[in-house]
Amino acid sequence: MTNVEQSVDTRSPAKITPYVFFTCLLAASGGGLMYGYDLVVAGGVSIMQDFLLKFYPSVYRNEQSAKKDNYCKYNDQVFQLFTSSLYIAALLASILAGSVTHKRGHRSTMFMAGILFSTGTILGSAAENLTMLILGRVLLGIGLGFANQAIPLYLSEIAPPTYRGALNMLFSINIALGIFGGNLMNYLASHIHPWGWRLSLAMTGLPSFTITLAGLILVDTPTFLIRENKHEQAKRVLQKLRGHPDIAAEYADLVKATEIAEQLRAKSSIRNLFHLRNAPQLTMAVALPFFQQFSGNDAILFYGPFLFKAAGLGVKASLYSSVITGSVAVVGTVVSVLIVDKAGRRTILLGASVVMLGCMVAVGIIFGVEIKGAVSKLSSAGSGVELAMVCLFVFMYKGSWGPLAWVIPSEIFPVDIRSAAQSVVVFTNMLFKFIIAQTFLSMLCTLKFGIFLFFAGWLFVMGIFTLLFLPETKGIPLDDMVDRVWRRHWFWKSFITLPEGVDSKVSSVEINAHSHFPSAVPKHANNV
Repeated sequence: MTNVEQSVDTRSPAKITPYVFFTCLLAASGGGLMYGYDLVVAGGVSIMQDFLLKFYPSVYRNEQSAKKDNYCKYNDQVFQLFTSSLYIAALLASILAGSVTHKRGHRSTMFMAGILFSTGTILGSAAENLTMLILGRVLLGIGLGFANQAIPLYLSEIAPPTYRGALNMLFSINIALGIFGGNLMNYLASHIHPWGWRLSLAMTGLPSFTITLAGLILVDTPTFLIRENKHEQAKRVLQKLRGHPDIAAEYADLVKATEIAEQLRAKSSIRNLFHLRNAPQLTMAVALPFFQQFSGNDAILFYGPFLFKAAGLGVKASLYSSVITGSVAVVGTVVSVLIVDKAGRRTILLGASVVMLGCMVAVGIIFGVEIKGAVSKLSSAGSGVELAMVCLFVFMYKGSWGPLAWVIPSEIFPVDIRSAAQSVVVFTNMLFKFIIAQTFLSMLCTLKFGIFLFFAGWLFVMGIFTLLFLPETKGIPLDDMVDRVWRRHWFWKSFITLPEGVDSKVSSVEINAHSHFPSAVPKHANNV
């Protein structure tokens, strides 16, 4: 039996205990609901006339003008800043979030995020001027940066390897529920004048409370407790998570991996991240969140109501159409949970890329054929097809790239670079979210229907990248990723160099340790 096989066989029996499920659900619901709600609430609020009159009167005049091109009515950089400020703040926060999470733990980081969310909610919903409004979004963004750093890693470290994908998907389900809730709240609030927009912004208080509660009552992960030399507490937590006392083998693996990781971290986690041997993981940490943004999905989430307005729908009809797409997002995410650990990550991403590409091309053709000038709008048939294609696109995205671009990075990083690498994922995600949020309405004005073909081009690239460079990670234990995934890939195997005299069967953590600390590898490593 190989060392890899032994390392798998000796682990605690994999099952989802009620305690594991509750722990993952509470952590995922707070951060996921907040993230999803914030993705859409700004776009819906921004189309409400009461909001425009108070904060953006020049945009309101453009919207009312019969002479202004449908594609260009909302082309205003300060106006787009209301949406994008959240993501530039999250981007900057992610630079610090990795260090904070490592030192304070995932639970404390979640609590900090909850306090920031609550403060931002109060400022935004009570705003009387643009400064208060933007500052509220900035505080929400800082909280988002910390939450997105802590929660995916928390879920990965808590969950049994067999069910890691499904439990990580709880975060994505709650993002989808937050999207649906945000769109529904915007639609309902649009009927309340003149303060409906305040209600939409104030409702972020509910997920703020949930994530704050999670930070107060949940346990720290066994890995963090081991790092803090709280071994007895770590054992009790692991026993509680696994639902039985037989955790000796798994605990020994965790202790060994954590000790080696701390030795490596002393040499700088960031420096280790950019070591050649970690090139595959670093590439995925940048490429997957980049592709998420340039799929076009976030443009639909941020500015879906504006796209429906450009098609000639009214405010309430546009918001209602977004409610429909939000409900589809929930269904797509639930379907993904059911198949993610059966069909595999790579297969799902490939199939979704093809369908999403077709949807984006179809929407571009419809807009190109039917929208010709300032007073043009889609026919009834065109509007129906547009909504159907957008719904299919969102369904496929939420069942694939939406959750898996978070799940895959969280499960491929060696423990010594995990916090630093997750910071790169969050940083990249928020950087390109900011770029899309700040430029999309301007790009829509410039490219018109060509904006959909622009995103279609990137969807083609996404499919090719997945086909050639993304290996399957389904069901692989975190510390076996190098030997069982990267070392067997046709391209990435050339980056995995084995030091002379080290048996190929030693674990990925031991290989990483040996390259810096030869003494860190036990003499009988291949018998472990």
